[in-house]
Amino acid sequence: MSVSISTRRLLAQWVTPENFRSYGQVIFASVDGKSFDAEDAQLSLQNGIPKFYIMRLYHKGRKFGKITRHVQCTQCLGSLDGKDWLMAVAPPGDSYKPSLEDMAAFRIPGNCFIKLDVGTWHAGPYFDADFVDFYNLELSDTNVVDHFTFDFVKYHNQEFEIVWI
Repeated sequence: MSVSISTRRLLAQWVTPENFRSYGQVIFASVDGKSFDAEDAQLSLQNGIPKFYIMRLYHKGRKFGKITRHVQCTQCLGSLDGKDWLMAVAPPGDSYKPSLEDMAAFRIPGNCFIKLDVGTWHAGPYFDADFVDFYNLELSDTNVVDHFTFDFVKYHNQEFEIVWI
């Protein structure tokens, strides 16, 4: 007997520093030489060796059944070439699973990057192009020792689809 999997749609809103505050920061260009302040990325990378790299991701649609978090570091993501992209998030918490009520999706323009707070649940990046190159700042072993995933399909028979207008 097969189990039916329901799909919940998440409407992607344009990211702003205010609406993304529960999940991290949005960082835009600033004047060279500006003093460090609260608008700059507040990083937590002291638990290992930082890794800054460009990752090429290929189109995989906008549906997801799993969400991930890292509890030892912040993570910064941004697209190259000015391409818009999507990310689903849920705020950090003490539970082994994300809060379904607090999940949100954002459309992120190619002229900024996001910094995910320590423990922020995230699924993505998603986009419509064949591929997009992203820069990524995390720890060198994040995906080995600090990669915690929750499976919505397994525990809730549910997946999500990010929709943008």
